[in-house]
This record gives sequence, structure tokens and C-alpha cells, in this order.
Amino acid sequence: MGLRGRRANKNPPVLSQEFVLQNHADIVSCLAMLFLLALMFEISAKVAVPFVTLQYNVTVPATEESANPATLYHYGIKDLATVFFYMLVAIILHAVIQEYVLDKINRRMHFSKTKHSKFNESGQLSAFYLFSCIWGTSLFISENYASDLTTLWKDYPHTVFSFQMKFFYISQLAYWIHALPELYFQKTKKEDIPRQLIYIGLYLFHVAGAYVLNLNRLGLVLLVLHYFVEFLFHVSRLFYFSNENYQKGFSVWAVLFVLGRLLTLILSVLTVGFGLARADNQALDFSTGNFNVLPIRISVLASICVTQAFMMWKFINFQLRRWREHSSPSQSLKKKVVTTKSKLSKKEKENGMNGTVMSNGADSPRNKKEKSS
Repeated sequence: MGLRGRRANKNPPVLSQEFVLQNHADIVSCLAMLFLLALMFEISAKVAVPFVTLQYNVTVPATEESANPATLYHYGIKDLATVFFYMLVAIILHAVIQEYVLDKINRRMHFSKTKHSKFNESGQLSAFYLFSCIWGTSLFISENYASDLTTLWKDYPHTVFSFQMKFFYISQLAYWIHALPELYFQKTKKEDIPRQLIYIGLYLFHVAGAYVLNLNRLGLVLLVLHYFVEFLFHVSRLFYFSNENYQKGFSVWAVLFVLGRLLTLILSVLTVGFGLARADNQALDFSTGNFNVLPIRISVLASICVTQAFMMWKFINFQLRRWREHSSPSQSLKKKVVTTKSKLSKKEKENGMNGTVMSNGADSPRNKKEKSS
């Protein structure tokens, strides 16, 4: 028994599948450290800089509004290297949250396997949504988008943006790309992979579309709005796993979900359908980053509308499933009561029939006494 225990507790072979799954965070952190160490040497710094720092900075001279010159950014092909590095950072942060927060809660709560995976998913996403909401809201306020909604389409194309805005989009792309290898690292079930691939693909498609088409202002507002609603859902889900009687969070989320879809459609139509449609510069120009032409506007609105319709369809199915789950226990209890009553009535009838037979039969005690007398 001792030898078996030692063999079972042995570390898996190096570079085996189990070894990679157990130590993927350490492997990725070592890879990220190589990029940081490369910054210390002149020979390798030129290669490492595009991975670690944001590229394509432009210095804007001082104007009447800003006394100091500002450093703004635009996008380019080197952003892929930056996204790759921060994807590694996202994998490391994912492992830290999993090991030091979620795993400790799972040990205390003793969840089943299905609840365990869903709890981990909601825990990771709620942390990301909360962080992104706070970051996006601060950008929304600092850029003064709330005071004037016309800034969403005014002076399009928005080819240059601040450091925080570009870093926000780089982080968003890095996070959703990191979710793809996490399907392997977390040993996601085969039946859950298609669902997760769909929503990861939708996030990447819309975030990258807003980034490339210079619709970063509209994308920021829609992302903050969507992330806030999704944060409420996953937090409610976490509370539901700890206490299945907790349903108030889902009710609040259901109302805000519908309002979020309506606001998304209103802002999209207002920005793309009216604001950009009435702009003067309606010509496709890749050099200036102008994509304000009718086919692209129709494609943008169509993708947003189809996505919102898909989400509403999933939402309706989710609500119907919840309604069935709540109604099925009451129906099963009614069936149990009816079956128990029917069983009791059958037993009473059988007892009654047996009583009449015993009282009227020839072998009754009275008949025996009369015969003996």
C-alpha cells in the first residue's frame, strides 16, 4: 500500500499532458519573465519592446485646450505582439484567482462536479466583468462621453486615442484570447466547449471590430453596459450556488438584461444609423481609417442586431428552463399526494371487502359456535 501511494503521488513526467495542466501557470510566468528580462539588454530590447509596451504613439502639440503636448496612440500590426504578452498575463492572473480564491471556496462548500465547473466559470468572469466595468466607467467619465453623446460619432474616424483607451482594448482582446487555451487548461467538458467557443468568438468579433473600424468610443460604452449586466448575472449565480433559495439577483438581472439590450440597440442605431450616416466624410479610405460607408454601416448594425436577438433567444430559453425547474417540484409533490391517496383508498377498499367476506363466510367464529352447540 505504501508503494502504491508513493507512485500515485509521484509528479507526472516532464512535458507530459498532466504536467502541462498542473504547471501551466508556472510555465507561462517563466515565458513572460523572459520578455521582461529581454528589456534589460540592448540586443534583445528591440524584440521585447513591442510585446510589453504599447506601440504607434503620436505626440500631439499643445493647443488652447491643453497646455502640454499629449501622447496619443493608433493601432497597427505590432499590437498583435502586445496582445500576446498580455494574454500570458491574463493566464497567470486566471491561475492566481483560481488557486487562492475559488479553490478555497470550493473546498469549503463541497460542490458537485457540475456546480464546481460553473462556480469557477462565474467566479472568473465576475472578477473580470467587475474590473472592466470600473475601468471602462472611469474612461467614460474622463473622456467626457456622458456629457455629450454626440462624441460617439462626432469627428469620426477616431483614429487616435489615449493610452488608457488603447490599453483597455488590448486587455480586452488579450483576455478573450486567453480564454481559448483555458478551455484546455481547465479540462472543460466536451459538451460545454461549443457554448464557450460561441461567446468567446462573439466577444472577440465585436471587440476587434470596434477596435479596427475606429468605433472605439461606441464599443467602450456598449462593453461597459454589457459587462455590468453580465456581472450581476454571475454574482447572482455565485450566491445561488451557496444558497439555492436565493433568487432575487436573477430577477434584477432579468429586468436589467432586457433594458441593456434596448439601450444597446438604441445607442447603436443612434451612432451608426443616424450620426455616421449624416457625416460629411462618407468615403472608404484605409489611409485615414475612414470606414464610414453604407455597406460597412449596414454590416455593423446587422451584426449588433443579430447578436442581441441571439442573446434574447438564449435569455428566453433560460427563463423558461428556470420556470420549469420551479414548477416541476410542485407538480411532483402533487403527484405524490395523489398516488398516496389512491394507495390508501385501495387498501381501505381491500380491507372492507375482506371484512365482509370474513363476517359472512361459513368459517366465522359465530357459525362455529352454532355448529358446536
